[in-house]
Amino acid sequence: MTLPTLPVSDVVNVQIVMSPQAAALRDFGATLIIGTSDVIDVETRIRTYASTELPQIASDFGSTAPEYLAAVAFFSQSPQPGEVQIGRWAKTATSGLLNGSILSTSQQEISNFQVIEDGAFDVTIDGAVVNVTAVNLSSQSNLNGVASEITTALQSKGTCLWDGQRFVIKSATTGTSSTVSTVTDTELSQVLGMDKGTTTVAGASAESLVDAINALIDRPSWYMAFLAAEYEDADAMAASAVIEAAAPSRVIAYTLSDTAELNPNQTTSLGYQLKNAGYNHTITAYSSTNPAAAASILGRMATVNFLGSNTTITLKFKQCPGVTAENLTLSQANALRENNVNVFVAYDNGTAILQEGTMAGGWFIDERHGLDWLQNYVQTAVWNLLYTSTTKIGQDDEGSTQLVATVSEALEQGVRNNLISPGVWNSDGFGALKQGDTLSTGFYVYIQPLEEQSAAEREARQAPPIQCAVKLTGAIHFVDVTINVNR
Repeated sequence: MTLPTLPVSDVVNVQIVMSPQAAALRDFGATLIIGTSDVIDVETRIRTYASTELPQIASDFGSTAPEYLAAVAFFSQSPQPGEVQIGRWAKTATSGLLNGSILSTSQQEISNFQVIEDGAFDVTIDGAVVNVTAVNLSSQSNLNGVASEITTALQSKGTCLWDGQRFVIKSATTGTSSTVSTVTDTELSQVLGMDKGTTTVAGASAESLVDAINALIDRPSWYMAFLAAEYEDADAMAASAVIEAAAPSRVIAYTLSDTAELNPNQTTSLGYQLKNAGYNHTITAYSSTNPAAAASILGRMATVNFLGSNTTITLKFKQCPGVTAENLTLSQANALRENNVNVFVAYDNGTAILQEGTMAGGWFIDERHGLDWLQNYVQTAVWNLLYTSTTKIGQDDEGSTQLVATVSEALEQGVRNNLISPGVWNSDGFGALKQGDTLSTGFYVYIQPLEEQSAAEREARQAPPIQCAVKLTGAIHFVDVTINVNR
């Protein structure tokens, strides 16, 4: 018999308190290829593929599809990005469909299907019941063949396809009245994965590129996008306007092939229009041979690790594997440079480089990319200070010191990765900083003294304003050398 005892916690009470998990940083290498192939439905919108899954992209989209060719250009960069996303632009009206449940490896064994010699089920397509009957799968050797048999049995009312994971029944019509639903529970529907765990996707009208961009922006995992589809100049201008205003920040890239881009002083090309609009979250690249040339640029950007040491790059002088170098005259090269259109171009010393590494509005790509990262890095650092603190950050000198220290620590990573370097501050000063002062660390952080803060801000629990001065490292793109000779 166990005698009663008093709990130790009456004397020594110990509790474990787990700190909240810090917010994650954005991935500034996350890249989206936007295409019009109907492989991805408008509800799913985006699929992610690892660099090792390039054959799967070829299988899903076809080896000549713009999405696949863009993925090839993206993954051909060295170092190689780890993954890419492919998104859907429903440029034409879409069909209603029914996605079956994802089949396990064992469920995909063809022997499961070959036992069906007189299969049947009913499915509702566009509001009418379709009787699928007399399905004989005994001679099929793969799941694409199974899908073909189902398509035949659908009597031209729809099609069935195997997408590598599941079977999909698709209506033969398009638009908002196009629907597929309600598969009856039979032996055949069970092996197809159509008896349970299905999802329906209604048909939709054709959408503009802007509509597609807005739908894709709702999926926050990507930072850069490449348009792998045919489009009008007006489409690109409207899409870039959306990207320019997007929060959080995004980047979109286009390949330009119109020879008008090579003509000096013209004012009609897309490159000129984007430059004139001042879009500094848009990248253009000219190529007469490879529609995916701009995807190669994004591939190189995607490999930058901002959390490393001396890891930031300039895009000028980089290579574009798989892109044929352009042979341009000086006037043609200058025409592209004037409109901030990048190009992989051959030089007379037997080399070829990407130049100039600029956004359409004139910013250098590496600076735009780096500052987007820096904004998120500082923002996340301050958020995590407030979020993970087990006690409050006070509206006092200690709290101000904590905020300044957190911002400064984040900026120091910009120094380590070489985005920020010491230099002379050439703008107006603030705090103790004056124009002409040297930023010995590459940055200066100032917080308004508490005594200068208004009562209204204090009552709203607003921290005093924090101002930062940051000196960008920049990069050398051009060199003049004078050789003086004496004999």
